[in-house]
Amino acid sequence: MTEIFLLLFVFAYLMGSIPFGYLIPKMRGIDIRTIGSKATSSTNVSRALGWRWGLANAILDALKAFLPTMLALTYLTNQWEIIAVALMPVIGHVFPVWLDFKGGKGGAPFYGALVALIGITSPLFILGIAIFTVILMVFKRTSVANLSLAWISSVLVLFIEGQIAWTVYCLLGALIITIALRGNIQRLINGTEPKTPFKF
Repeated sequence: MTEIFLLLFVFAYLMGSIPFGYLIPKMRGIDIRTIGSKATSSTNVSRALGWRWGLANAILDALKAFLPTMLALTYLTNQWEIIAVALMPVIGHVFPVWLDFKGGKGGAPFYGALVALIGITSPLFILGIAIFTVILMVFKRTSVANLSLAWISSVLVLFIEGQIAWTVYCLLGALIITIALRGNIQRLINGTEPKTPFKF
């Protein structure tokens, strides 16, 4: 079992490191690292190419965490090993080996792994989408929606799912996202954080 865990642990990090936020704009002749926040985040992809490309990027970023987490749920029985694997795509996304450890903000892979953990039929899935949408519409900044929902998820998973291990995943994931968004947080404090673009 240890060998399987180690394989999934490394696989999850490498999956998370796939820089879709860099590759998609690059295929259209744009180096995302020269635009906006210079991050390979879905928000920055939206800034460069429009929201449909940002949405496509977010889905791919979520899937690269969903897949290894599902494999962990299938082949591992220790919950702490499972959440370790689930966290690695988030870490890989924020610190990708392929881009000198400078990547995105971790939101999409965090939620992708969380959906795998709680199940797509969980009421939390729809509730999370609703909360994210409301926060985004009110504040018009993805950074605020990602940061808020990441921490709110910890409370929701604990009280609705009753899963201590999954709650720990949420807390650690929210901490990683907070660290990744430290620049955005400072801009929010300064009142200079740009609004999320919604151009097609």
